[in-house]
Amino acid sequence: MNRSNLKHKLSSLALSMFRKDFFGIYHGSISAKTESNRFIINTKEAIFDAIDESNLIELYYKKDYRWNQASIDASIHFSIYSQISEAKFISFSMPPFTTAYSLDHNIISPKDYFGHKEIGSIEIVDPKQFEDWYDRAESEIAYYFQTKKTNIMVIRGYGVYAFNRDIHDMAKKLAILEKSCRLLMLDSNKYDDSFE
Repeated sequence: MNRSNLKHKLSSLALSMFRKDFFGIYHGSISAKTESNRFIINTKEAIFDAIDESNLIELYYKKDYRWNQASIDASIHFSIYSQISEAKFISFSMPPFTTAYSLDHNIISPKDYFGHKEIGSIEIVDPKQFEDWYDRAESEIAYYFQTKKTNIMVIRGYGVYAFNRDIHDMAKKLAILEKSCRLLMLDSNKYDDSFE
């Protein structure tokens, strides 16, 4: 796939995810593998509702000056790409209902049809202390994906890492996960309201 087409796909998905509040103005990351030793990722300054050529940068696995302009998550994306051959697209997002649900639960067990059918139960990973999370995240996220044989990782109070061979499948699963968490929260509020 040519780089121009890849960048267009990343830009379209970033806008869609921004509109759904999965990305903040400067919060989140999205990338695509271009070759066996390269990937395109958003820059630090990327505003997700307006990503264009200037907000996407291609990085080699060997770190050089371009890494200074890249997203803070670039090392995590690199770790996933270099260890998991099925990863062609990666996103880090903070969907509000999924992230909120992660604060008080250890597992997401969708009660809706699409959530149950498409994603099933998902463990919520506790990052323990946030102070050194970015130091550990590069190795812990790739290790989790490999050992759990999954392509979605929900991290308590932090957000969701996902990868896929297909950008649309990745987006679909994130959207289903978010809708399922929203329904679970609405369902639990129903019982809270009945006691007032």
